[in-house]
Amino acid sequence: MTLAGGALGDGVAFRFTDRNGGHSEPPYSSLNLGAGVGDDPAAVAANREVAVAGCAASRPGIAWMRQVHGREVRYACEQWPEREPEACDAVYTDVRGQVLGVLVADCVPVLLADPDARLVGAAHAGREGMVAGVVPALVAAMAGAGARPERMRAVIGPAICGSCYEVPAELRDRVSAEVPEANCATSAGTPGLDIAAGVRAQLRAVGVTTVEHDSRCTRESAELYSYRRDGVTGRFAGLVWLGG
Repeated sequence: MTLAGGALGDGVAFRFTDRNGGHSEPPYSSLNLGAGVGDDPAAVAANREVAVAGCAASRPGIAWMRQVHGREVRYACEQWPEREPEACDAVYTDVRGQVLGVLVADCVPVLLADPDARLVGAAHAGREGMVAGVVPALVAAMAGAGARPERMRAVIGPAICGSCYEVPAELRDRVSAEVPEANCATSAGTPGLDIAAGVRAQLRAVGVTTVEHDSRCTRESAELYSYRRDGVTGRFAGLVWLGG
């Protein structure tokens, strides 16, 4: 398994997994972390152990979400359930060593931290979640817990790029009416959406200006899962946690 990542300030670490080094058979080969895509549950459980071991965090397990393409934000306490996670698309915590996980295979994983407030968060920003405002909702929830947007650091993870994300013109226009920065054309000149650009604009609008971007396109990068490219496929993860 290769973990691309780094730090979001002192005492905050993040990672993005890829599809290598796991236990799943094709078409999920091999480090599929998604439990709801038809893969063998035993393989997924073993893969999740690989992922958490790679983080070397001080608490066992990962706080996964049951992602529903909405804007619900929840706080991950020490009792956050891993087997039956809460339905939401964003989660935050102040629990040291608790890894937060967001699963994607074209959608945008967004990781946030305010190192001074000792708060971290993760959001699943697909097309509809972006329109609903899940990332601004996460920023607001973290701010309500003591974070400050101007202090926050964010990283936008790998996702399908605007050059590859072709959509019907009517859909592009509907999304662009809410998030104009997502409007784009594909490499073929057809209507497209750039969800990462839309998320970056939303972060800027709520005062988060320190933003990193892992700009790999999931459809173009063989080491990552992509629903648009493969149809039946696994999920990789964005992971963030407080050290200590």
